[in-house]
Amino acid sequence: MSCWRRRFSCSPITPNGKQVSVTLLANPSHLEAVDPVVEGWTRAEQTRRKGPEPHFDRTGTVPILIHGDAAFPAQGVVAEVLNLAKLEGYTTGGTLHIIANNQLGFTTDPEEGRSTRYASDVAKGFDLPIIHVNADDITACVSAVRLATAFRQKFGRDVVIDLIGYRRFGHNETDEPAYTQPLMYEAIKEHPTVRDIFAAQLIEEGLLGAEDAKARSESAESRLANAHQNVKASAAHAPQISRPPMDATPEPDIKTTVSAEVLESLNRQLLSVREGFTVHPKLARQMDRRKTPLAEREIDWAQAEELAFASLITGGIPVRLTGQDTERGTFSQRHLVFHDARTGKRWAPIQHLVGASATFELHNSPLSEYAALGFEYGYSADASDALVCWEAQFGDFTNGAQVVVDQFIVSGLAKWGQPSRLTLLLPHAYEGGGPEHSSARLERFLQLAAEGNIRVFYPSTPANYFHALRRQALHSRPRPLVIMTPKSLLRLRPSWSRLDDLTVHGFRRLIDDPMMESHREDVRRIVLCTGKVYYDLIASPLRAQAKDLAIVRLELLEPFRTDDVLALIAKYSNVRQLAWVQEEPMNMGAYWHVKRRLEPRLPKQLTLAYVGRPERASPSEGYAMAHEAQEERIVQAALSQKPDSAGPPGSG
Repeated sequence: MSCWRRRFSCSPITPNGKQVSVTLLANPSHLEAVDPVVEGWTRAEQTRRKGPEPHFDRTGTVPILIHGDAAFPAQGVVAEVLNLAKLEGYTTGGTLHIIANNQLGFTTDPEEGRSTRYASDVAKGFDLPIIHVNADDITACVSAVRLATAFRQKFGRDVVIDLIGYRRFGHNETDEPAYTQPLMYEAIKEHPTVRDIFAAQLIEEGLLGAEDAKARSESAESRLANAHQNVKASAAHAPQISRPPMDATPEPDIKTTVSAEVLESLNRQLLSVREGFTVHPKLARQMDRRKTPLAEREIDWAQAEELAFASLITGGIPVRLTGQDTERGTFSQRHLVFHDARTGKRWAPIQHLVGASATFELHNSPLSEYAALGFEYGYSADASDALVCWEAQFGDFTNGAQVVVDQFIVSGLAKWGQPSRLTLLLPHAYEGGGPEHSSARLERFLQLAAEGNIRVFYPSTPANYFHALRRQALHSRPRPLVIMTPKSLLRLRPSWSRLDDLTVHGFRRLIDDPMMESHREDVRRIVLCTGKVYYDLIASPLRAQAKDLAIVRLELLEPFRTDDVLALIAKYSNVRQLAWVQEEPMNMGAYWHVKRRLEPRLPKQLTLAYVGRPERASPSEGYAMAHEAQEERIVQAALSQKPDSAGPPGSG
């Protein structure tokens, strides 16, 4: 259930003496946005995550969603949530949907607001039972709820109650509904109230006397009036209410390294299959490379990620990973689930690790962002002990769930004191894929970052990605984490890590130039960057010629530690030029985020120059040749003696 306020919980005693816990979840005013959050929260409540396998109890917790009659058919997230009901990774054993049907959407009549006869008709597409009931008939309403509950308990499926009534007064205290529905409200004015109808029925059946009915009504009104007076009286002496505290103090360092012995053991287990299981021949060759001991080779991104997850669940921390094509990975990099080439049977080695004391839930999501991300937010808000990760097929697809990002993920802590360690994995980088597959809209998350509400991370090595995942799970300060994950870097060997990077070296907020650490006195120019563009720069023949240049990577973009960046710059005592380099257009990416925080505190002789694409309405070019020309220009400008800033506005 949900409300437009902070989460509320109570434990009333039912007439038969049983105690029931009722939780009303916090809800923004965006219609139906809380629906998937309730489902995710419920799923977390129903799941026991201790031990290697999750155990689900669908009977102990029931989700109830109260919808508006105008919103139920019109808000697309409703259909997305209904589609989750029977999916293995999302089912909650049936939801009780109640449509509070006022036969009016604020001022919009039904024939203007939907193309169906009934407000509930969208549920027909999911083969759900729909109970239409007259809200004036209290006995029928009770029967409808009992029927719906019995159906849910027996069949574990959703049920819809279309509670058809009316709104006696306006949409709010100042609204005059007769302006737009004069005939309806003339009829409502003459219509008896539900209490009057029910009282008359009980009197007619001899179950209640007229005086008793009047006394009960007066008693109830008296209780309400007294409660109202008490609230007014206490308001004059009410303590000042402050919003939930936000902690923006510097985050502590967290030990994220894992011993080589443990990682070697996990690696062997992650590549093992049952006897007689036939791995696809092409995939078997890929897995054979990973069977080489970690100490003897480089570690790629997918393996670093898998080792991070495995080390967490064997350390007692549950992990849940969902998203579009997540089991295999959009770029065929992950393969957490093997499929027998002869029988089609599945095997997920990570769910069969020796000594695993927590669960690893892994599910491909439906092709949905709004409901899928809302579900994971709800799950993470309830399961504070778990690392919950949601992956977009491509990073820009997350804008299909922008309501969840804005109203829950980045502001839920400030509005409701509702923490979450939800982790978003958003593939991001400019590689000629066009406007739709390049940008995860890094700038939007950085713009929304304030008061320590979220973390934003753009890693350049598998090791730092490994440490970031472990850090997020182990952190004592739960916050959402947004990771710009790799695409082409997945198979770029120069980006891969060594075992020591996982076992000895920990998480790195920024990475100094390994080529210049031993002769910093020669450096006259520093380039700051983040993510994949670093490898474009070092791959250029111009890099070897730029002997006075240091390239520094900023990995953790938020919380932004200005002091750390200034301290690193100070190590280069002879620096005279400082530039920020990015692939994204000037009005996107991290440039303005970094500039606002860094430039006011730079030494007097330094300003932060810009190298990248000029301002653009679209994230990137639509043609590969235009993309390559822009990339070459950016690299040349960054490595040359005099960066040319953004280049001509019309270039590319």
